[in-house]
Amino acid sequence: MRRRRLSLTSLIDVIFLLLLFFMLSSTFSKFSEVELASASAGASGNSDVQRSFLKLGQGSLSLNGEEIAPEALAASFGNISPEADKISVIVSMQDDVTAQRLTDILVVLRGIDRLKINVLGS
Repeated sequence: MRRRRLSLTSLIDVIFLLLLFFMLSSTFSKFSEVELASASAGASGNSDVQRSFLKLGQGSLSLNGEEIAPEALAASFGNISPEADKISVIVSMQDDVTAQRLTDILVVLRGIDRLKINVLGS
């Protein structure tokens, strides 16, 4: 019995088709980072810091107990008092909140000056 020589032509075709499939099916989007500060003990007598409470649900968003639309979040912090050094925003999440929803809200909050963001985990 004589052995036939292995042809690499079909193997190259299969590799090219796999390469083409993965190149066309993948997305090349830029991922951004969101900085999170860990909670730390500090002086509690600082009166120059205003505090706000943001409650985040999968379909709801409330700021200091009032329901707001995600599009109005940046505008709600637009009237920051010039005397305040920073505004401390505490973000509390419900159990059904996805990581993408949290990231979308944090991106909006990071665009506002003088905010210190703390995320409470469940």
